[in-house]
Amino acid sequence: MLLRYLTILLFLVVITESDVSASENTGSLNDDSFELFSIDGYRLYRYRSPTPRTHEDGITITTDQLLELLTRQPQTVLLDVQPLRWNRVFLQTAPRHNLPGSIWLPNVGEGELAPEWETWFMHHLQRLTNGDKQFPVVIYCRADCWMSWNALKRAARAGYQTLYWYRNGVDGWAEKDLKTQIAQPQPFPE
Repeated sequence: MLLRYLTILLFLVVITESDVSASENTGSLNDDSFELFSIDGYRLYRYRSPTPRTHEDGITITTDQLLELLTRQPQTVLLDVQPLRWNRVFLQTAPRHNLPGSIWLPNVGEGELAPEWETWFMHHLQRLTNGDKQFPVVIYCRADCWMSWNALKRAARAGYQTLYWYRNGVDGWAEKDLKTQIAQPQPFPE
């Protein structure tokens, strides 16, 4: 009887250890065993999930604050960074609505940005601000979207200092029944 008990106990220990080691070695995007942020602090996965209430590199603004800002400084740059599938051309399957006067720079909020996309983003920031790193820039996407958070962080690291994060993005704008425009992405050089 004691031998049978010890055999069962040993069997259970072996099975438990193999289950633990297997679960430690099978990290995937379906669990939380991977890093959500790069070493540089950019969000890498799950871009459509709750975002922080503030951004350390810019001023977080509400819809009412954005309207006030645009009244005081109508030349403010509005950057829409909503992602869009890319395969040597932008593959847009449905119209994108954004804030009137916005420039749409898709994909610049990716966590890991290829050098040509980084160059494209910096070129447009420089062009839209006339090289003035104090020029006001509002960066947005949709509500609960890390793309705008990443893009603002990237602009701040490039030296831009008057940055606003419109955290609720086009969703917050639409909730106030404000007019939108049909957007076209800025051409990406081939």
